Amino acid sequence: MERVRWGIIGAGWVADLVAADFRFVRNSELVAIGSRDLEKAQNLAAKHRVPKAYGSYLELLDDPDIDVVHIATPHPHHRDVALAAIERGKAILVEKSFTATHDGAVQVVRAARDQGVFCMEAMWTRFLPAIAAAREVVAWGRIGEVLGVQGDLCAYREYDPAHRLFSLETAGGAILDLGVYVLSFAQLFLGEAQTINCVGRLNPNGTDAAAAISIGHTGGGLSALACGFDGHGPARMSIYGTKGWIEVEPRFHHPTTLSVHRTGVLPRIIEARMTGRGYAHEISEVSERLLAGDTESSIMPLDDTLEVMRVMEECLDQIGVRHQEVELNLR
Repeated sequence: MERVRWGIIGAGWVADLVAADFRFVRNSELVAIGSRDLEKAQNLAAKHRVPKAYGSYLELLDDPDIDVVHIATPHPHHRDVALAAIERGKAILVEKSFTATHDGAVQVVRAARDQGVFCMEAMWTRFLPAIAAAREVVAWGRIGEVLGVQGDLCAYREYDPAHRLFSLETAGGAILDLGVYVLSFAQLFLGEAQTINCVGRLNPNGTDAAAAISIGHTGGGLSALACGFDGHGPARMSIYGTKGWIEVEPRFHHPTTLSVHRTGVLPRIIEARMTGRGYAHEISEVSERLLAGDTESSIMPLDDTLEVMRVMEECLDQIGVRHQEVELNLR
């Protein structure tokens, strides 16, 4: 195998963005779009010159010419689509949030590991050059021992209970859609959460509009994080340590610039541009891992995904929000 053949399940906004970045990846080819709405699949396929369009998830999953499936459906559909793909031996890249529930994530990870099938969460920010640079700065000890992470991801959206971002049926809300970014960032630099405290505001339909999250991590680090759809914010993240700190300039989930600050030293500015809209980096990672015969990514390992899902579910429990997976019966 020299080129990895991809299919995307889902034909919405995220699928459109990801499809556009395949032209920047040398070892990957997008060959099919699948949706329960055939017309939407056909329109997206035509837009990106993808040769095949399917009007059901199963049709795409049963295509023998597809090596890996990017699952870009609403959160509660991820589990069953992922399990059906694994059953057919297809590698999967699953959009965040990985599933609607922690238990759903455990089921998918267990199935992938049992079957020896590649599986990864589509936390694309971890693969961006700027975040890679931040990891290197930390690894070199430039800011000393890492003590904490602070930051937010607030992105105002007008409340619409019928929209995917706010609907209970699609597991909408700020924590699964925005909080996943800040929590994954904190987990990347601080590791497992030991104590979790979350307060939030709810929308009229009971979904979470905003949340403030404080975490004590097992290594002693502390994180103070916020997310929300009902207000505006800078979307800046800071990593601080015993010798200095790193600022990931807004908006941190698609960053191009870092500043490294140390006592008595002028700040160092690091610019690291992304390719395309930034999704090319995760696409390339998945394809490279498949070509190497790997079943997980060391940059976005499944244990990290399970940990972030655990923390998000605890946060949702604390503010009184419960989500469920949707039974799709994909057999």
